[in-house]
Amino acid sequence: MKQIVGIIVAALILVVLVGQPFYTVDERDQALILQFGKPVGVETEPGLKFKLPFIQKVKTFPKILLEWDGDPGQIPTKDKTFISIDTFARWRIKDPLTFFRAVRTENAAQEKLDAIIDAATYDYITSHNLIEAVRTSNRSMKVEEMISVGLPEKARQQVEISMGREKMTRGILEQIAPKMVQLGIEIEDFRIKRINYVAEVQKKVYERMIAERRQISEKFRSEGQGQSKRIEGERQKELRKIKSEAYRTAEETKGAADAEAIKIYANAFNRDPEFYSFINTLAIYKESLDESTNIIMSTKSEFFKYLKNYKKQ
Repeated sequence: MKQIVGIIVAALILVVLVGQPFYTVDERDQALILQFGKPVGVETEPGLKFKLPFIQKVKTFPKILLEWDGDPGQIPTKDKTFISIDTFARWRIKDPLTFFRAVRTENAAQEKLDAIIDAATYDYITSHNLIEAVRTSNRSMKVEEMISVGLPEKARQQVEISMGREKMTRGILEQIAPKMVQLGIEIEDFRIKRINYVAEVQKKVYERMIAERRQISEKFRSEGQGQSKRIEGERQKELRKIKSEAYRTAEETKGAADAEAIKIYANAFNRDPEFYSFINTLAIYKESLDESTNIIMSTKSEFFKYLKNYKKQ
Protein backbone atom coordinates (compact mmCIF):
# COMPACT_ATOMS: atom_id res chain seq x y z
CA MET A 1 0.00 0.00 0.00
CA LYS A 2 2.81 2.34 0.88
CA GLN A 3 4.44 1.64 -2.45
CA ILE A 4 1.26 2.63 -4.29
CA VAL A 5 1.00 5.88 -2.33
CA GLY A 6 4.64 6.61 -3.04
CA ILE A 7 4.14 6.02 -6.73
CA ILE A 8 1.13 8.33 -6.76
CA VAL A 9 3.03 11.06 -4.91
CA ALA A 10 6.01 10.69 -7.23
CA ALA A 11 3.70 10.88 -10.23
CA LEU A 12 2.07 14.05 -8.87
CA ILE A 13 5.45 15.61 -8.26
CA LEU A 14 6.52 14.65 -11.76
CA VAL A 15 3.36 16.17 -13.21
CA VAL A 16 3.85 19.39 -11.25
CA LEU A 17 7.55 19.71 -12.08
CA VAL A 18 7.53 18.55 -15.67
CA GLY A 19 3.97 19.08 -16.83
CA GLN A 20 3.69 22.53 -15.19
CA PRO A 21 -0.11 22.59 -14.80
CA PHE A 22 -0.01 26.09 -13.24
CA TYR A 23 0.99 29.38 -14.86
CA THR A 24 0.64 33.08 -14.07
CA VAL A 25 -0.61 35.91 -16.20
CA ASP A 26 1.01 39.31 -15.63
CA GLU A 27 -1.26 42.37 -15.55
CA ARG A 28 0.63 43.69 -18.61
CA ASP A 29 0.17 40.47 -20.59
CA GLN A 30 -2.52 38.22 -22.02
CA ALA A 31 -2.19 34.46 -22.54
CA LEU A 32 -3.16 32.18 -25.40
CA ILE A 33 -3.75 28.50 -24.51
CA LEU A 34 -2.40 26.08 -27.12
CA GLN A 35 -3.38 22.43 -27.22
CA PHE A 36 -1.17 20.33 -29.46
CA GLY A 37 -0.11 23.60 -31.14
CA LYS A 38 -3.65 24.80 -31.82
CA PRO A 39 -5.19 27.74 -29.90
CA VAL A 40 -8.11 26.68 -27.69
CA GLY A 41 -8.54 29.63 -25.33
CA VAL A 42 -7.52 33.13 -24.25
CA GLU A 43 -6.82 34.38 -20.75
CA THR A 44 -6.68 38.16 -20.24
CA GLU A 45 -7.18 38.41 -16.47
CA PRO A 46 -4.00 38.48 -14.35
CA GLY A 47 -3.35 35.84 -11.68
CA LEU A 48 -2.52 32.16 -11.15
CA LYS A 49 -4.13 29.90 -13.78
CA PHE A 50 -4.41 26.13 -14.50
CA LYS A 51 -3.82 24.22 -17.73
CA LEU A 52 -3.71 20.57 -18.70
CA PRO A 53 -0.16 19.28 -18.12
CA PHE A 54 1.80 17.91 -21.07
CA ILE A 55 -1.15 18.63 -23.39
CA GLN A 56 -1.56 22.41 -23.21
CA LYS A 57 1.05 25.16 -23.50
CA VAL A 58 0.79 28.90 -22.88
CA LYS A 59 1.99 31.69 -25.17
CA THR A 60 1.86 35.24 -23.80
CA PHE A 61 1.45 38.48 -25.71
CA PRO A 62 1.82 42.04 -24.36
CA LYS A 63 -1.38 43.86 -23.54
CA ILE A 64 0.26 47.30 -23.32
CA LEU A 65 0.81 49.80 -26.13
CA LEU A 66 3.61 48.91 -28.53
CA GLU A 67 5.70 51.16 -30.77
CA TRP A 68 5.82 51.24 -34.52
CA ASP A 69 8.38 53.62 -36.02
CA GLY A 70 8.38 53.77 -39.79
CA ASP A 71 11.47 54.27 -41.90
CA PRO A 72 11.71 57.69 -43.61
CA GLY A 73 10.70 57.35 -47.25
CA GLN A 74 10.67 59.55 -50.35
CA ILE A 75 7.16 60.32 -51.59
CA PRO A 76 6.04 62.74 -54.34
CA THR A 77 3.13 65.03 -53.49
CA LYS A 78 0.30 65.86 -55.85
CA ASP A 79 2.12 69.05 -56.91
CA LYS A 80 5.21 66.98 -57.83
CA THR A 81 7.33 67.91 -54.84
CA PHE A 82 9.47 65.05 -53.53
CA ILE A 83 9.58 64.92 -49.75
CA SER A 84 11.03 62.65 -47.11
CA ILE A 85 8.33 61.71 -44.60
CA ASP A 86 8.83 60.01 -41.23
CA THR A 87 5.84 58.49 -39.38
CA PHE A 88 5.14 56.63 -36.16
CA ALA A 89 2.19 54.78 -34.59
CA ARG A 90 1.14 53.18 -31.31
CA TRP A 91 -0.64 49.80 -31.43
CA ARG A 92 -1.73 46.93 -29.23
CA ILE A 93 -2.72 43.29 -29.63
CA LYS A 94 -6.50 43.47 -29.32
CA ASP A 95 -7.38 39.84 -30.13
CA PRO A 96 -4.57 37.37 -29.25
CA LEU A 97 -6.30 34.47 -31.02
CA THR A 98 -6.68 36.33 -34.33
CA PHE A 99 -3.19 37.79 -33.91
CA PHE A 100 -1.66 34.33 -33.45
CA ARG A 101 -3.47 32.89 -36.45
CA ALA A 102 -2.60 35.86 -38.69
CA VAL A 103 0.99 36.80 -37.80
CA ARG A 104 2.02 34.71 -34.74
CA THR A 105 4.91 37.00 -33.61
CA GLU A 106 5.49 40.71 -32.91
CA ASN A 107 8.27 40.89 -35.51
CA ALA A 108 5.94 39.56 -38.18
CA ALA A 109 3.31 42.06 -37.02
CA GLN A 110 5.82 44.92 -37.40
CA GLU A 111 6.47 43.86 -40.98
CA LYS A 112 2.72 43.83 -41.68
CA LEU A 113 2.39 47.28 -40.16
CA ASP A 114 5.25 48.53 -42.35
CA ALA A 115 3.47 47.43 -45.50
CA ILE A 116 -0.04 48.59 -44.56
CA ILE A 117 0.79 51.97 -42.97
CA ASP A 118 3.40 52.92 -45.56
CA ALA A 119 0.95 52.14 -48.39
CA ALA A 120 -1.83 54.23 -46.81
CA THR A 121 0.60 57.11 -46.17
CA TYR A 122 1.81 56.98 -49.76
CA ASP A 123 -1.77 57.09 -51.08
CA TYR A 124 -2.66 60.15 -49.00
CA ILE A 125 0.54 62.10 -49.65
CA THR A 126 0.44 61.53 -53.42
CA SER A 127 -3.23 62.56 -53.51
CA HIS A 128 -2.70 65.97 -51.87
CA ASN A 129 -0.45 69.00 -52.29
CA LEU A 130 2.57 69.62 -50.11
CA ILE A 131 0.87 72.40 -48.17
CA GLU A 132 -1.86 69.97 -47.08
CA ALA A 133 0.74 67.78 -45.37
CA VAL A 134 2.52 70.76 -43.82
CA ARG A 135 -0.38 72.84 -42.56
CA THR A 136 -3.55 72.23 -40.58
CA SER A 137 -5.60 75.46 -40.76
CA ASN A 138 -6.67 77.91 -43.47
CA ARG A 139 -4.94 80.80 -41.70
CA SER A 140 -3.41 83.14 -44.25
CA MET A 141 0.36 82.82 -44.41
CA LYS A 142 2.69 85.71 -45.07
CA VAL A 143 5.39 85.26 -47.67
CA GLU A 144 7.99 85.27 -44.89
CA GLU A 145 6.24 82.36 -43.17
CA MET A 146 6.05 80.37 -46.41
CA ILE A 147 9.75 80.93 -47.01
CA SER A 148 10.59 79.91 -43.44
CA VAL A 149 8.98 76.49 -43.94
CA GLY A 150 10.57 76.13 -47.38
CA LEU A 151 7.40 76.11 -49.47
CA PRO A 152 8.24 76.42 -53.18
CA GLU A 153 6.72 79.16 -55.29
CA LYS A 154 4.06 76.90 -56.82
CA ALA A 155 2.96 75.67 -53.39
CA ARG A 156 2.47 79.21 -52.09
CA GLN A 157 -0.53 79.65 -54.33
CA GLN A 158 -2.31 76.72 -52.64
CA VAL A 159 -3.24 78.56 -49.46
CA GLU A 160 -6.74 77.05 -49.29
CA ILE A 161 -6.53 73.94 -47.12
CA SER A 162 -9.20 71.36 -48.01
CA MET A 163 -7.91 68.68 -45.64
CA GLY A 164 -4.81 69.65 -43.69
CA ARG A 165 -2.31 67.58 -41.77
CA GLU A 166 -4.62 66.66 -38.88
CA LYS A 167 -7.40 65.33 -41.13
CA MET A 168 -4.82 63.58 -43.27
CA THR A 169 -3.42 61.64 -40.31
CA ARG A 170 -6.94 60.76 -39.14
CA GLY A 171 -7.81 59.63 -42.67
CA ILE A 172 -4.74 57.36 -42.80
CA LEU A 173 -5.71 55.95 -39.41
CA GLU A 174 -9.28 55.26 -40.58
CA GLN A 175 -7.99 53.61 -43.75
CA ILE A 176 -5.67 51.19 -41.98
CA ALA A 177 -8.02 50.39 -39.04
CA PRO A 178 -10.15 47.74 -40.89
CA LYS A 179 -7.02 45.94 -42.07
CA MET A 180 -5.74 45.82 -38.50
CA VAL A 181 -8.87 44.01 -37.33
CA GLN A 182 -7.95 41.09 -39.58
CA LEU A 183 -4.62 40.89 -37.75
CA GLY A 184 -6.08 41.15 -34.25
CA ILE A 185 -4.38 44.54 -33.87
CA GLU A 186 -5.77 47.92 -32.83
CA ILE A 187 -3.98 51.15 -33.86
CA GLU A 188 -4.31 53.66 -31.03
CA ASP A 189 -2.56 56.58 -32.72
CA PHE A 190 -0.79 57.53 -35.93
CA ARG A 191 1.26 60.68 -36.53
CA ILE A 192 3.52 62.28 -39.10
CA LYS A 193 6.70 62.87 -37.15
CA ARG A 194 8.73 64.85 -39.66
CA ILE A 195 8.48 66.13 -43.24
CA ASN A 196 11.52 67.32 -45.15
CA TYR A 197 12.78 67.67 -48.68
CA VAL A 198 14.85 64.84 -50.08
CA ALA A 199 18.60 65.26 -49.77
CA GLU A 200 19.10 65.99 -53.48
CA VAL A 201 16.96 69.14 -53.42
CA GLN A 202 17.66 70.41 -49.90
CA LYS A 203 20.69 72.40 -51.03
CA LYS A 204 18.72 74.10 -53.79
CA VAL A 205 15.86 74.80 -51.39
CA TYR A 206 18.24 76.38 -48.88
CA GLU A 207 19.85 78.47 -51.62
CA ARG A 208 16.43 79.65 -52.76
CA MET A 209 15.42 80.45 -49.18
CA ILE A 210 18.62 82.46 -48.71
CA ALA A 211 18.04 84.36 -51.97
CA GLU A 212 14.45 85.15 -51.03
CA ARG A 213 15.49 86.24 -47.57
CA ARG A 214 18.01 88.57 -49.16
CA GLN A 215 15.30 89.99 -51.41
CA ILE A 216 13.14 90.65 -48.37
CA SER A 217 16.07 92.26 -46.53
CA GLU A 218 16.81 94.44 -49.58
CA LYS A 219 13.17 95.45 -49.67
CA PHE A 220 13.25 96.42 -46.01
CA ARG A 221 16.57 98.21 -46.50
CA SER A 222 15.15 100.16 -49.47
CA GLU A 223 12.04 101.07 -47.50
CA GLY A 224 14.25 102.13 -44.60
CA GLN A 225 16.37 104.34 -46.86
CA GLY A 226 13.20 105.89 -48.29
CA GLN A 227 11.95 106.59 -44.80
CA SER A 228 15.33 108.05 -43.92
CA LYS A 229 15.21 110.41 -46.92
CA ARG A 230 11.67 111.44 -46.07
CA ILE A 231 12.57 112.12 -42.44
CA GLU A 232 15.69 114.05 -43.52
CA GLY A 233 13.59 116.13 -45.97
CA GLU A 234 11.07 116.92 -43.25
CA ARG A 235 13.92 117.82 -40.90
CA GLN A 236 15.47 120.21 -43.44
CA LYS A 237 12.06 121.73 -44.12
CA GLU A 238 11.43 122.21 -40.41
CA LEU A 239 14.94 123.66 -39.98
CA ARG A 240 14.37 126.21 -42.78
CA LYS A 241 11.04 127.11 -41.23
CA ILE A 242 12.66 127.64 -37.82
CA LYS A 243 15.48 129.73 -39.35
CA SER A 244 12.98 131.81 -41.33
CA GLU A 245 10.87 132.47 -38.26
CA ALA A 246 13.99 133.27 -36.23
CA TYR A 247 15.23 135.67 -38.92
CA ARG A 248 11.86 137.36 -39.07
CA THR A 249 11.78 137.70 -35.28
CA ALA A 250 15.34 139.06 -35.26
CA GLU A 251 14.54 141.62 -37.98
CA GLU A 252 11.41 142.66 -36.15
CA THR A 253 13.38 143.05 -32.93
CA LYS A 254 16.15 144.91 -34.74
CA GLY A 255 13.65 147.22 -36.42
CA ALA A 256 11.96 147.93 -33.14
CA ALA A 257 15.35 148.65 -31.54
CA ASP A 258 16.36 150.97 -34.41
CA ALA A 259 13.05 152.79 -34.11
CA GLU A 260 13.58 153.17 -30.39
CA ALA A 261 17.14 154.43 -30.96
CA ILE A 262 15.95 156.94 -33.55
CA LYS A 263 13.28 158.07 -31.14
CA ILE A 264 15.88 158.53 -28.39
CA TYR A 265 18.22 160.37 -30.76
CA ALA A 266 15.39 162.62 -31.90
CA ASN A 267 14.43 163.46 -28.33
CA ALA A 268 18.05 164.22 -27.49
CA PHE A 269 18.42 166.38 -30.61
CA ASN A 270 15.30 168.32 -29.74
CA ARG A 271 16.48 168.97 -26.20
CA ASP A 272 20.04 170.11 -27.11
CA PRO A 273 20.81 170.22 -30.82
CA GLU A 274 24.29 171.55 -30.22
CA PHE A 275 25.23 168.71 -27.90
CA TYR A 276 23.78 166.15 -30.31
CA SER A 277 25.83 167.68 -33.13
CA PHE A 278 28.94 167.58 -30.96
CA ILE A 279 28.47 163.91 -30.05
CA ASN A 280 27.91 162.90 -33.66
CA THR A 281 30.92 164.90 -34.81
CA LEU A 282 33.16 163.21 -32.25
CA ALA A 283 31.91 159.86 -33.46
CA ILE A 284 32.81 160.84 -37.01
CA TYR A 285 36.25 162.01 -35.88
CA LYS A 286 36.86 158.68 -34.20
CA GLU A 287 35.90 156.65 -37.28
CA SER A 288 37.65 158.78 -39.90
CA LEU A 289 40.78 160.19 -38.25
CA ASP A 290 43.95 158.55 -36.99
CA GLU A 291 47.68 159.43 -36.73
CA SER A 292 48.33 158.88 -40.43
CA THR A 293 45.33 160.86 -41.71
CA ASN A 294 45.85 164.22 -43.48
CA ILE A 295 42.82 166.41 -44.13
CA ILE A 296 42.68 169.73 -45.92
CA MET A 297 39.56 171.77 -45.09
CA SER A 298 38.32 175.33 -44.90
CA THR A 299 38.11 177.10 -41.58
CA LYS A 300 34.44 177.63 -42.31
CA SER A 301 33.79 173.87 -42.54
CA GLU A 302 31.32 172.39 -40.10
CA PHE A 303 33.71 169.49 -39.69
CA PHE A 304 36.43 171.91 -38.51
CA LYS A 305 34.46 174.03 -36.07
CA TYR A 306 35.11 171.75 -33.05
CA LEU A 307 38.85 171.58 -33.86
CA LYS A 308 39.68 175.22 -34.29
CA ASN A 309 39.37 176.01 -30.58
CA TYR A 310 41.13 172.78 -29.53
CA LYS A 311 44.15 173.30 -27.31
CA LYS A 312 46.47 170.51 -26.33
CA GLN A 313 46.80 170.27 -22.60
